[in-house]
Formats: sequence, C-alpha cells, structure tokens
Amino acid sequence: MTVSTSIVPIDEERLYSKVTWRLVPFLFVFYVLGYLDRVNISFAKLQMLSDLGWSDRVYGTGAGMFFLGYFMLQVPGNIIMCKVGARRWIATIMIIWGLISASMMFAHTTVLFYTLRFALGLAEAGFFPGIVFYFTLWFPSQRRGKVIAMFFSAMAVAGIIGGPLSGWIMHTFDNVGGLKGWQWLFVMEGLPTVILGGFVLVVLNDSIQEVGWLTNEEKALLTSNLANDSRPNHHYKLGEVLADGKVWLLCGVGFMGAFGIYSVNFWLPQVIEDTGIADPLYIGLLSAIPYAVSIIVMLAVCANSDRTGERRWHIALSYFTGALGLAGCALAGHSTLWSMVALTVATSGIMAYSPIFWTMPAEFLSGVGLAAAIGLISSTGNLGGFFSPYIIGIIRDTTHNAAPGFYLSAAILAMAGIIVLARKRVSGASPNLT
Repeated sequence: MTVSTSIVPIDEERLYSKVTWRLVPFLFVFYVLGYLDRVNISFAKLQMLSDLGWSDRVYGTGAGMFFLGYFMLQVPGNIIMCKVGARRWIATIMIIWGLISASMMFAHTTVLFYTLRFALGLAEAGFFPGIVFYFTLWFPSQRRGKVIAMFFSAMAVAGIIGGPLSGWIMHTFDNVGGLKGWQWLFVMEGLPTVILGGFVLVVLNDSIQEVGWLTNEEKALLTSNLANDSRPNHHYKLGEVLADGKVWLLCGVGFMGAFGIYSVNFWLPQVIEDTGIADPLYIGLLSAIPYAVSIIVMLAVCANSDRTGERRWHIALSYFTGALGLAGCALAGHSTLWSMVALTVATSGIMAYSPIFWTMPAEFLSGVGLAAAIGLISSTGNLGGFFSPYIIGIIRDTTHNAAPGFYLSAAILAMAGIIVLARKRVSGASPNLT
C-alpha cells in the first residue's frame, strides 16, 4: 500500500506577518524607551533650567552632547554586534543607557549634565543602527520599508506617550520625597529600560536559524528569499565603505534630516509653553498631537513608497513638508492653535522621510560593510542632533526668540530635499538614489 504525501505550500504573506509580529513589537517597545530616555530632557527643561539657574545655551549644549557620544560608537557598535550577536549586544547597551538616564537626576552642575548626556549617547549608539541592520537579516528589500516604518513609528509613539507621561510625572511628583519633578522624571523613565534590557535575552534571537518558532521549511524560505534579494554580492570592507561617495551622500542628507527632527523634538514643549501654556501636564497632552498625526502620515507614505518602489520623490517631498512646518512654527508666534498646526505639519513631514531613507544603504551594500555603513550614516547624520539644539539655544539666548532658529532648520530641510532631487544620475548609484 502506497501512502501519498503532499507538501502544503507556505503562504509567504502569512509567514512574514508571523515574523513581523514576533519581532517588531518587542523592538518597538525597546525603541520607545530609548527615544524617551533621549529626549525627555526637553520636558525636564521646563523646571530644570529655573531650578538650577541655567540658560538655553546650557540646555542646548547638553541636549546636543548626546550626539557627540552617539557619533563615536555607532560604527564600532554595529561591527561588535555582528561579532557577538544582537541578543547580547542589545541587552547590554539597554541596561547601561537606562542606568545612565536615571542618573540624570543627579545632574546639578553643568559639567555633570554634559558628561551624563555624552555617556548616554555612547551607551545608546549601537541600538538604532543595530536594529536597522538586524532587519536586513530577516526581510528582503521590498518588505523592509514597511517594517522599518513600523519600528520607526516608535519615535512618534514616544512623543504620544512621553509627553503626557512626562508632564504628569513633573506635575504630580514635584517636591515628593525631597526631589524635584524633573528628577522623578529621569528615574521613572530610566529604570524600566534597565528591566526590559534583561528581557532582550529571552525574546531576541541572533538569526533565522536559531529561532524555535519557525519550521525548517519556513526558515528555508526566509533564507532563500534573502539570498535571492537584489542585494549586492560584493561585501565591502570598512575602507571601501569610507571611500564610497553614495555613503557620504546619505550621511549629508541624514545630517540635514536630523537637524530638522531635533529642532522639533528638543524644542516642541518650549514652543507650546511660549504660547502661554504653563502647566507641564497640559504641555505634555498637547505635545502628543503632532506625533499621533505623524504616525498615520508616515505609515501611509512608506506603504506607498514600498508599493511603487519609488524612494527619491517620497523622501524629497517629506523634507519639503517638514520645512514648511518649521517655517510655520516661526510664523505662528504666540498662537497656540497655529503653533500646533505648524508643529504637526513639521513632525509629519520629518517623520515620513526617515523609514524610507533607511531602506537605501542595503540597496548597494551587504554584510559587515552594510553594518558599518549604517553605523557611519547614522552617526554622522545624527551630528545634526548636536548642532540643532546647540545653535537654536544660542539663538534663543541672543535674540530671545526661537523664530530665526526655526527658519534656519526649515532652510536646511529644504536644501536636503533639493539635493535628493538633484542627484538624479550618479555613476554607480543604486536605482533608488537615481
């Protein structure tokens, strides 16, 4: 008697949905915590500066010091992750940055303030570029934009959750136990990162082959799709990455984008306060609105970019939208309504470009060279996060007006959009850079 067997074909859509829902929610939560620890200084500022007698220049310098540390360890961090694996690397850096963030409660001198912000940047440097590289080990290029957008929306969710949460902590716990509200803010938002850092060791795997929640057939299909992806066979060495003009083009465009992003992230609460809203709780609630809208815009733009395969125009138009919103912030003056409209337009445009932007390095790089390039692009690009709060802080101290700083940020974003469109044909560039 012969027993016939049949192989049931694997539903790829269901398989990738399974992988997405297994990986992305955890990484999403981790990024929410990381981004919150990075930018909660913008809410602490509302009490911290008056309590300690600091100027906007001191705040802007301290906010920006994060990115000097961030710059130094991103390339080495991604290379280390390739050697030791994502699970141990991500767990280690999360625990370290959570402890440093909580230690910000002790920042009573400018030296300690700058030092802790610099150290926080060092600790967090390996996370974002590491996760972007980690996605290339699971998803082929045509699926990666949507996944990165889902992950990247953690920035917006950090704004939605972090604003009201930070405002509530500072409103409720000010002078409780002899601590100021801004001190409780750092403690209560830093320690959860330490706890979840240990959780990484349980939920994260280093590769497709290590997981126990996929069948052998599913693993084989995922691996085959990656092997057949339109990725380059040549694995660049670090020296070749540093000599590649396309990498440096992405570094420059990323720098301009980061300048715009952190013009919003580090100054949004201050813009709302300048319209006459004094209570940190109400400032926090209002600050959630631009981020909530930006999630919808970002996911729609990235889904359309993935569907059409077009990257350049999607990125450029997002830059132009962000520039329009930042110029609107300068024009809105002390109107709460128009400031909120402008902040929403700026945040939506700035957030929409980022996930599409991060699909591009994998289109002409692979392997350790790709990991190094992502680290280089992220680190040099994020130097915009140092210059943005630093320059706007100086401008506010000098002119007692944030408008010139927002005009500058708008001009930089518009220039980035023009550069993206102008690079229509670059010899050797990947299709989506052309």
